[in-house]
Amino acid sequence: MKSYRIRDRRDILKRGMLISGSMSIESEVLEIIKPKQHEIEHIFDAAKNLKNAVENYIRDGNLSATEVRFVGSFAKDTFLSDPDLDIFLMFPPDVPRETLESEGLRVGEDILHGSRMYSEHPYTRGKFMGLDVDMVPCYILENTKKLQSSVDRTPFHTEYVLSHLEQKQKDDVRLLKKFMKGIAAYGAEPNTRGFSGYLCELLVIKYGGFRQVLEAASEWREGIVIEIEGRGPVSVAPMTVYDPVDPRRNVASAVHLDTMSLFIVASQAYLQSPDIRFFFPVDRRVMTQEELRSKAEHHGSRLLTIVFKRPNVIEDNLYSQLWKTQYALTRKMNEFDFTVLRSIHEMDDREMRIVFELERDLLSKTFKHVGPPVGVSNADSFLKKWKSNEYGEPFIEDGTWNVIAERMYITAKEMLSEEVAIAGIGRELDPETMVIRDHEDTIKCTPADLLTELLDPRMSWEN
Repeated sequence: MKSYRIRDRRDILKRGMLISGSMSIESEVLEIIKPKQHEIEHIFDAAKNLKNAVENYIRDGNLSATEVRFVGSFAKDTFLSDPDLDIFLMFPPDVPRETLESEGLRVGEDILHGSRMYSEHPYTRGKFMGLDVDMVPCYILENTKKLQSSVDRTPFHTEYVLSHLEQKQKDDVRLLKKFMKGIAAYGAEPNTRGFSGYLCELLVIKYGGFRQVLEAASEWREGIVIEIEGRGPVSVAPMTVYDPVDPRRNVASAVHLDTMSLFIVASQAYLQSPDIRFFFPVDRRVMTQEELRSKAEHHGSRLLTIVFKRPNVIEDNLYSQLWKTQYALTRKMNEFDFTVLRSIHEMDDREMRIVFELERDLLSKTFKHVGPPVGVSNADSFLKKWKSNEYGEPFIEDGTWNVIAERMYITAKEMLSEEVAIAGIGRELDPETMVIRDHEDTIKCTPADLLTELLDPRMSWEN
C-alpha cells in the first residue's frame, strides 16, 4: 500500500489539490486516497487475469478446489490505491488437510512464484501484474459453526460486509482506514497491534460513518464491548467486538490497550480540531547527535541499545518475539534497579534493535537489603547469614532487620550480558548474537530517527 506523508501543506498543492474552506478535510483526503480510474482499470484487469489463470490451472491439473473467490478489501470495494489482492482457493470440506495445503501451495508457487507464508496453515504470497497477492486455500462451508481452519471465516466476512455496507459507507471505511494508518493504529499484525480492515468496516456498519465512529470512540474505555449481531462468550480484552459471522470470535483481539487508547485520543483531537495531518503525518525533523545528547542530559537519563542479529523467521513471528523481548528486558532492568523510563524497538533486514531510556545505567556498589521483622522465626537465620558482613552488621530500622549488601551488578550492560539468556526473550533471538551499546555508543551508532522518537515522543498529527 502506498504510504502518503507530507512535509507541509504545499505537498498537497503540488498534487493539484485545493486546500480551502470550500472543501471538507474528508473530501480532500478522499480525492487523494481513492483509486483513480486508470488504477481501478488495472486492478480489475489484474484480478480478472489472475482468476482466469488460477481456474485454468485447477481445471488442467484436475485439482480438488471447486471455486476461486476474491475476499478482502478488493472484493468489498473498500480498497485504497495499490491494494493487495486476496484470492481464496475453495476446497470441499471432505478434502484432506494435506491435499488442501499441498495443492494450494502448488497453485500459488507456480502462478505467483512467491514465498511460502504460514498462518494456521501455509499459503503463498507473491506478485501478479505488479500487485501484491495472497493466495490462500480454505474450505467451503455452509456456516461458521464447524470451522476446519480460521481462514474459513474470511469468505463469510466478505459476504457480510457486502450485504451490510452501503455504497456511501465504503468511502467512510476508506477514511477510517487512512485515519488509522495516519496515527499508526492500522493493522492487526504483531508489530502494530491495531485495527484490521475488517474491524474498520464493522465499526462503520455499527455506527454509520467515519465521523460517527470517531464520536463513539471518543467515549470508549478499557473493556468496551461492541455487539453487531449478538454477543458471544465473555471476552477479557481491552476491546471486544463480537464477529457477526461467528460470535465466538473477538474481531478486536489483536488491538492492544495502547493502540486503542491512541485511537481514542486521536478521535477526540480530530473532532475538536480536524486537520489533514491526522491522515498524512508530517515527517518530523530528526535530531542531531548533539541534540540527542543534550536531550538525554536534560532528562538526566541514560540510553542503552540491545541489538540482535535478525534470524531467518517470518516477520510477524519476529515482531511478536521483539515485543516479548522488550518487555522481558524491561522487567529484568527494573528488577535490578536500573528503572526503564521508556523503550522502543525496530527491525530491518539485518538487525533487531531495542533502545531503553533508563533512570540510571550505573549503580552504587552496595544497597540496603531489607530482612524480616524483628522477632519472627526466620530472623535468627537472617542474622547468622549476615553476621560479620563485610559492609556492616545487621541493624534495626522500622521494626525490621536490614543490612548493607554488595550488588550483584553495578552496570546495566554487565547485568544484561549475564542475565539475557534467562530473561525470557523471544525463542528465535540468539543471545550469542547480542550486542549492547552503552549511552555514548547508542547516540553514535543507533539510528537517530529511533532515538528522536524515544527521547521526544509526539503524536503523529502534532509533528
